[in-house]
Amino acid sequence: MSAHPLGIFDSGLGGLSVAREVRLRLPREDLLYIADSAYVPYGGRSLEEIRERSIAMTRELVEAGAKLVVAACNTASGAAIEALRETFAIPIVGLEPAVKPAAATSRKRRIAVLATPATLQTERFHRLVDNHGPGIDVVKVACPGFVELVESGEVTGERAAKVVRDVLASVVEADVDRVVLGCTHYPFLREHLTDVLGESVEILDSGAAVARQVERVLAANGLLRQSGSGDFRALTTGDPTTVAPIVDRLWGGPVDTAHVSI
Repeated sequence: MSAHPLGIFDSGLGGLSVAREVRLRLPREDLLYIADSAYVPYGGRSLEEIRERSIAMTRELVEAGAKLVVAACNTASGAAIEALRETFAIPIVGLEPAVKPAAATSRKRRIAVLATPATLQTERFHRLVDNHGPGIDVVKVACPGFVELVESGEVTGERAAKVVRDVLASVVEADVDRVVLGCTHYPFLREHLTDVLGESVEILDSGAAVARQVERVLAANGLLRQSGSGDFRALTTGDPTTVAPIVDRLWGGPVDTAHVSI
C-alpha cells in the first residue's frame, strides 16, 4: 500500500499551497488532488454542507486508492475533521491556523488571524484561540475577495494588491507583529501581504507543518514510499478547461487536470 497515492482536497485551488509543501518534503509520493471548484468558496456555506462535501471528496479519494487524505482546507478541517476520522479507516490529516506559534512568539502580544467567516465561527477555532491565546489580543479578519483572486489565478497585479490593501487596513491599524494565514488560498497572496504589512510582521501558515505531520503519520504506519518520481494529478468538480490553466499557473508547471463528478 506504500505505493498508493496521497489524497488531498480543498474547496478549490488553495490547497495547492499545501500540496506544494508535501511535494517538497515527500518527493517520491504520488499526489492526487481534488478541487471542489463547483462549490468554492466553502467560507460562506453552512457547516453541515461543508461536512457533506468534505465526506464526498474524501470518499472519492479513498475509492481512488489513497492511503492517507489531507483536508487541505481550514474551513473543511474545522467543520468536518472529526466526521472524516469517524467515517474512514485510513489516516486523515487536517489543518488548523498557526495560532499557537504566533501567540508564543508575539512580542507585542497582538496577533491577527486571516480566515474565512466559516473558519472563524467553528468551535475548533474558538478552542484553538482559548487554548493558545490567553493574554493575547487576537484580531480576527474575514478576507472578502482573497479566495476569488486565487481561484481566478489573479495573484499578481494592481487589482490583487488593492484588494489586499483594503482588507488589511484594520490589521495595520491594530499594530500586530504576527499574522496567521487561516486559509490555504492566502499563501498565494503572500507577496502583497508583505508589501502592506512590512518585513517586521511575521506571516505564518500551516503548509510546512502539515507536510511534516503527513511524513510522521506515513512513517508510523509503514506507508512511506521508498522509490518513485512523485506523480501529481488534479481533479476538479468544475470546468477543467477553465481550472486547468490556473492549476498550472499556481503549481508552477503543467499538471494533468481532469473533471470529476461528485
